[in-house]
Amino acid sequence: MKKTFQLHIEGKNSDRVLDAVKHEIRKYIKRERGRPVPAGADFWDFDCKFGRSAETAEVAHLAALIGLIDGVAREGGAQFYVEILAKGGYRQARPASTGGEGDGGATTDDGNERGDGDGD
Repeated sequence: MKKTFQLHIEGKNSDRVLDAVKHEIRKYIKRERGRPVPAGADFWDFDCKFGRSAETAEVAHLAALIGLIDGVAREGGAQFYVEILAKGGYRQARPASTGGEGDGGATTDDGNERGDGDGD
């Protein structure tokens, strides 16, 4: 999907136009994820770009797109450009941790492992 969306359309409520744009983007992503994954791939990954125009678009993370759209709407922008391209993704194993920080349960400064603050 490579598209420039207009946020201010004559005769339409701007909030409804914004909701329709977000819905169209989410629907596209859902449709792409429903297709069979390419041979050798584990999941669908997406390359995304976002900007006020196609020339100024910069790489963005898929999870940040809706926030970027909301930012343009808050600033009163008239349009924005979104590019979302699906590609096969390959999962990589997480590196094994060395057993240092972060491996334990929820603890507090008083040594209470339940984390409820009783100190018993």
